[in-house]
Amino acid sequence: MSSMRSAFLSLLFLSAALPASADMLEDIGAAQKIRLAVRADAPPFSSMAANGVPEGYSVGLCRAVAEEIGLQLKLPKLAIEYVTVSATDRFDAIVEGKADLLCEATTATLARRALVDFSIPTFISGASIVIREGGPKDLSELKGQRIGVLDGTTTEEGLRTTLAMQKVEAEVVLAKTHEEGLDLIEKGDIAAYFADRTILVYLLDQRPAPATKLVVADNYLTSETYALALPRGEDDLRLAIDRALSHLYRSGAVGKIFLDAFGEKAKPTALQRNLYRISGLPE
Repeated sequence: MSSMRSAFLSLLFLSAALPASADMLEDIGAAQKIRLAVRADAPPFSSMAANGVPEGYSVGLCRAVAEEIGLQLKLPKLAIEYVTVSATDRFDAIVEGKADLLCEATTATLARRALVDFSIPTFISGASIVIREGGPKDLSELKGQRIGVLDGTTTEEGLRTTLAMQKVEAEVVLAKTHEEGLDLIEKGDIAAYFADRTILVYLLDQRPAPATKLVVADNYLTSETYALALPRGEDDLRLAIDRALSHLYRSGAVGKIFLDAFGEKAKPTALQRNLYRISGLPE
């Protein structure tokens, strides 16, 4: 037997021995349940209400997606199970099969696509800094100072990259939560806190007025596109998610989810409105 034929038969045998890949959408239908991974510390995208129920823009999108997936599967009701994750273990929950869909402030990147798949875009934002009133408003003014950022996020990567590109030598201080980061700047332990601008504006609006006023710098220092993360290779599930999101965008129903999360006076930016128009796919 030639070595090529032997190798082919070995590969054929190995392929036959491997179990068929599971179809997660079918599994969801069989269980009549979808598992949504949520965070408690990323408002207004994902947080916990006073009654312990998850809330926020990404959570609202995921609930609407779950409802439509139930209709697509012709189920009388698709139950939702919430899986609480943090900024550091959120992708592990998807990769390890503990959750079906990640519903929080998740930036889609090429590096992350090596681990998980992403839906069509859900939000567009960018990073900025919180400073004490009268403080430096740009990274170039923070040379030799301490800058806080949430550990294990794309904003941390963006901060380090931007500092290197601008040749600004500053100490990066890692925070476990946004509240911890804001506490650090309020106490004067850091000169600025770097995070998603939408989250920063929301948190400062909800936070009791500190003795030292904190403000968000006007400029965006990075640009980031959010999406819902799901396991790689689950094409049917992604199609169902994208179909549900597209229906929300094209029907305008996403408007209520936006207002519920950001407040009745909030208005989507021109970029966000264009994202809905461009990303909502026709049937």
